[in-house]
Amino acid sequence: MGGVEDYEPPSKRVKVSSEELSLSANSFVTGPTTCFLGDSMARPLPSQGDEEMVGSKGVIKRVEFVRIITKALYSLGYQKSGKLLEEESGIPLHSSMVNLFRKQVLDGQWDASVSTLQKIGLSDENILKSASFLILEKKFFELLENDKVMDALKTLRSEIVPLGINTKRIHELSGCLVCPAPCEMLGLNSQDFIKVNLRLKLLENLQNLLPPTVMIPERRLEHLVEQALNVQREACVFHNSLDSSLSLYSDHQCGRDQIPSQTVQVLQAHHDEVWFLQFSNNGRYLASSSNDRTAIIWEVNEDGTVVERHTLAGHQKPILTVAWSPDDRQILTCGMEESVRRWDAISGACLHVYEKSGLGLISCGWLPDGKRVLSGLTDRSICMWDLDGKEVETWKGHRTLKISDMAVTSDGRQIITMCMENGILLLEREAKQERLIEEEQTITSFSLSRDDKYLLVNLINQEIHLWSIVGELKLVAKYKGHKRTRFVIRSCFGGFKQAFIASGSEDSQLCQVTGGTRYL
Repeated sequence: MGGVEDYEPPSKRVKVSSEELSLSANSFVTGPTTCFLGDSMARPLPSQGDEEMVGSKGVIKRVEFVRIITKALYSLGYQKSGKLLEEESGIPLHSSMVNLFRKQVLDGQWDASVSTLQKIGLSDENILKSASFLILEKKFFELLENDKVMDALKTLRSEIVPLGINTKRIHELSGCLVCPAPCEMLGLNSQDFIKVNLRLKLLENLQNLLPPTVMIPERRLEHLVEQALNVQREACVFHNSLDSSLSLYSDHQCGRDQIPSQTVQVLQAHHDEVWFLQFSNNGRYLASSSNDRTAIIWEVNEDGTVVERHTLAGHQKPILTVAWSPDDRQILTCGMEESVRRWDAISGACLHVYEKSGLGLISCGWLPDGKRVLSGLTDRSICMWDLDGKEVETWKGHRTLKISDMAVTSDGRQIITMCMENGILLLEREAKQERLIEEEQTITSFSLSRDDKYLLVNLINQEIHLWSIVGELKLVAKYKGHKRTRFVIRSCFGGFKQAFIASGSEDSQLCQVTGGTRYL
């Protein structure tokens, strides 16, 4: 509408009235021409009805479209523009009855607003009663605020109770009549009446309750636009960028260049095979462990380059794995069937050594509070210590492996660990319940997604399996392509909102696949 393709030569233009010309302030320039958005375009022509469709697909009702734009203008604070659009289009945002109802609510005309509500044309009796309940409840509270206890009692008895709904709430309102602080009892302390306009809040609640054909929901246009952007993002195979990159000016599409594919730096401080890598939670540091019995903390610069910060030495055996504390100020390292050490990530100093006489430790992890650490032991048990090394709890009877991964969900309720060659144990700490993921092939490693919903399992047969662990355990996807014959390959979730799966490979390749909206 109003584009270059709509321009007609002067000989074919229709004549416009002086009233229409007065609206030329709303015209806009397209190329060398000026097009008028006057009444002739905004109001339905005699041959057009209110259900005129707009848009290239013909699926958008013009009346709804204009009303939603008007609502958006008012919501954004453009009162004059919203009013002008109503006048120019001839399409009011609300009916005269709804406008009267809104005014009565904001003015505290409770009896009149309940009466007007009956005339709006609501067909659902339940909605009508619920809306009346909200209005009368507000009337009840304001009467109490003004110390009109008997009037409030009368409203409760003769107006609210006869509605016959929400008995529990009625009992709470009854308690307000005898409680010295009725507002505090219902979570509405007296300061709330000062800080916010509760009548506006009431109007918002009524708006959410009434059908959208009566009162358009707040920020409906923003919601529709967000939906459109979300659909574009989900359809983008290579999406790996922040939401701030999304624009309304063009359809969103990421290119393949959004996926890192170039080697920018090679880190060579270790003297033997690197066995494990993990970024800190804030992404500012990288930890690596090696067969050379050391771990290294690397710092990530703003330009993406990485520099060595600390070398953690002290283990007598190769370091299997590392684990960052929730606040990234400390880090655990686990020697192979040896001990777990806790280090200060800032200074590089060893703070504590966790070990058990005659037993080897084979994995490590943190509880979300950062005050307790975990490890799997060679005697088929899982042990928890406080930071000072006091044993807090032990779970026995689970056969663990020499190479074993461990994870703890972000709420601290589940401990996840390899418990046999083809099994992963999910232990509910508080309920003392166990669940088991069983594979047909030997499991070499696993990784837990950041949202605790999925587990990525690497198998000895060069497959990666994606398991859903919320509710019923379910295998939802299989991935192939990486090569594994000698080493333990640990795949991981990555990218924006962890929408990708990345895996190393023994053929010096890095494999990446999109997780897809079905799973992630």
